[in-house]
Amino acid sequence: MAINVDTVYKTVLLILNKEQRGYMTPDEFNKVATQVQLDVFEQYFDDLNQQLRVPQSDYDYSDRQMSIDEKLSPFKTSGDCVFSTNKFSLPVLDDAGNDVVYGGVEPTGSQVAFHSLGTVIYTPLTGFPTEIQRLARNEFYNIQKSPLTASTEKFPTYLYEGGKLAISPSTIQSAVSTSFLRKPKNIIWGFNLGSVGQYLYSSSTTTIPTSGKLSQNFELNASEQINVISRILFYSGVIVRDPQVVQVASSEIQQNEINKKS
Repeated sequence: MAINVDTVYKTVLLILNKEQRGYMTPDEFNKVATQVQLDVFEQYFDDLNQQLRVPQSDYDYSDRQMSIDEKLSPFKTSGDCVFSTNKFSLPVLDDAGNDVVYGGVEPTGSQVAFHSLGTVIYTPLTGFPTEIQRLARNEFYNIQKSPLTASTEKFPTYLYEGGKLAISPSTIQSAVSTSFLRKPKNIIWGFNLGSVGQYLYSSSTTTIPTSGKLSQNFELNASEQINVISRILFYSGVIVRDPQVVQVASSEIQQNEINKKS
């Protein structure tokens, strides 16, 4: 379940305005909230790497590796790779039909931004889908020198460089797909102007807006709501130049991180 953008914005404003500590415009909130969501998203990878080093519980709902994987699940997608000039390009469409953009390009409309490559799969006309093994450059070329280790269609390998997939053996020229993680969509607290110029929340999230009047909720798990609000308050303290807000929010963030790791 996603986090409602209106709930977060109103909570942030309530805390900031409680003692006349400042105000965040919708535009400021959208930019800060987008950065906070990306911060939390990127932290998942460090947390997962740390949890892989320690034993996990066998009880339901207490396996931290599975918990992090669940939080990443909304960003998992896949698509077909396109063969051209002896290499495969990454997908241009994901499994939901959205255009995929690369290289730090900000997505618009129904586009999604590529973040990291997952599992590459070869699906022959006959037989079962086969995972293609990823190799480093030296391994990719060296294993082809011996008939015993050379790649085959049953045991294919690939080299990933420059956003392209070089797949061995060269007989594989189609039927390649890959899973990948996309970046979270930019946060938008959409609004219309009231009769006296006030901001009125627009709850419509049908599409990502170009006019700024439709909204985009957080895509993070609902369990991250307190963390998100704390981090936005941290950035808000810089915006309103109030060190007390920064101090309180920073302490809350640190306590949340300690609780996660304890």
